[in-house]
Amino acid sequence: MAKRYWLMKSEPDVYSWDDLCEEGEGTWDGVRNYRARNNLAAMKKGERFFFYHSNIGLEIVGIAEISVAGITDPTDETGKWAAVKVKPVKKLDHPVTLKQVKATPELAEMELVKQSRLSVSEVMPDEWKKILSMSKKG
Repeated sequence: MAKRYWLMKSEPDVYSWDDLCEEGEGTWDGVRNYRARNNLAAMKKGERFFFYHSNIGLEIVGIAEISVAGITDPTDETGKWAAVKVKPVKKLDHPVTLKQVKATPELAEMELVKQSRLSVSEVMPDEWKKILSMSKKG
């Protein structure tokens, strides 16, 4: 089975890329949307995701990796919500803004565009490559 790619959103004033880098490893928890939960539950150790700053910035700022998959959200007393542990891999050379993503025809079907409120979404391999190339151009 091929590795999958993801995008996870966090409000930078709550938990930012810099916070993750400072910690070295963080827990991605507090997700209370069924589709996002299912995406978290589908993640495997070693898969990568784009770290997206939502609300403030509205941009993809880095690449991180799932370090521990398949854990129950420690903030959930019911045991029905998923979480993962994550580690930073690298900051993008240049952030890729939501405006740039929306203006790129090859990314028109991306869940970030189609389901803008979804906090944990899948990124198709061709979308991943396109965003990486965009991040190198600035």
